[in-house]
Amino acid sequence: MSQKLENVKRLYLEGIRDGDASAALDRYIGERYTQHSTGVGHGKQGFLDFFLPFLERNPDRDIRIVRAIEDGPYVFCSAFQSLNGGTAKWVTMDLFYTGADDRILEHWDVISEYVAPTKSGEDMVSGPAGPSLDGQTDANKALVLEFVKQVLTEGHHDRLDQFVSAKLIQHEPRIASGRDGLAEALRDGLVGSYEMLFKLIGEGDLVMTFSRVYRDQGAFAVFDLYRIEDRLIAEQWSLSEPILPRDQWGNNGKF
Repeated sequence: MSQKLENVKRLYLEGIRDGDASAALDRYIGERYTQHSTGVGHGKQGFLDFFLPFLERNPDRDIRIVRAIEDGPYVFCSAFQSLNGGTAKWVTMDLFYTGADDRILEHWDVISEYVAPTKSGEDMVSGPAGPSLDGQTDANKALVLEFVKQVLTEGHHDRLDQFVSAKLIQHEPRIASGRDGLAEALRDGLVGSYEMLFKLIGEGDLVMTFSRVYRDQGAFAVFDLYRIEDRLIAEQWSLSEPILPRDQWGNNGKF
């Protein structure tokens, strides 16, 4: 595990799960901490202003990092949170930008309620904890980039079989399993129109995208994580969060 990935995990677990927020920030963030999480201000003080009341409201915190990848200065992780004996359950996907010393400088996230059962029958957070280092990172990133461009942005749904396995394992709770399940969701507008691909990173067989998506007459921030096998997308995790009106932002916004 690299130092940057270790710093991300420790900030999450020590700072939020264990409630040692101030000390964790001192250990793991850099000279700045630019924040894009809804309602959280910039810097150490912005983090504390949000999370100290959160810690008081939620004294029982079961938080687990379920998978993570890194690519250059970026670290992506997904976490499961069960609060106060399971009275609230959340899934998060987070992207961190780190500096030359591996300390954290910037953070983006999407938070969704944990849903069970899902339409596919797959758990929202099940699956491999990290990448299979197959040596095909660049090819896998290129495949996902073309999938997002041709299918999700330009709307060429008839090309789905060029990118997606017929046996697609689906973790997005509203979408059925298989390539046919994704095709149905695309036809029904559940996926929406991908207007902007903000970031794409990958490690081995796992590739993450962070996008602005329009559906239901609204804009959403969407993280998608794909696992590639035999040059096709074989597994997908996805979280989305509405983008609030600008006057409700606690920082510079989701992107």
